[in-house]
Amino acid sequence: MFSISTAPLDLSALRAAVLDPSCGAVTSFEGLVRNHNEGREVRSLEYDAHPVLAEKEGRRIMEEAMDSFDITRAVACHRIGHLAIGDLAVAVYVSSPHRRAAFEAGRFLIDSIKARVPVWKREHFTDGTSEWLAVCPGCRHGH
Repeated sequence: MFSISTAPLDLSALRAAVLDPSCGAVTSFEGLVRNHNEGREVRSLEYDAHPVLAEKEGRRIMEEAMDSFDITRAVACHRIGHLAIGDLAVAVYVSSPHRRAAFEAGRFLIDSIKARVPVWKREHFTDGTSEWLAVCPGCRHGH
């Protein structure tokens, strides 16, 4: 399951969505808003997305992970809107009978989400300037 959310992410619900009694491993990745980027001080971030396209590509990535790794369940969510330093921007949870597959699938998921899902990030810097950046480098969509 992949989703885009305008509300703060509920880590307990995301983790609960992957729990399965047949699994001995649950891995997670939590992407937080940091206070700097490429030598510049960041005040806050703003994420935007094309929700229909983003969720469609996100679901495709989740299906690829389910087909490619020995995992039982996986869930990922990317937040959009204005986020403060320390806010959770993206989360990925994976369960598997064994840890290796859970770690490998989790890495595949976050790397693929960052590379392929049409999400844009606007960084607001402490000097009062801001910049739109494509989160997915291959995107040819606006901003």
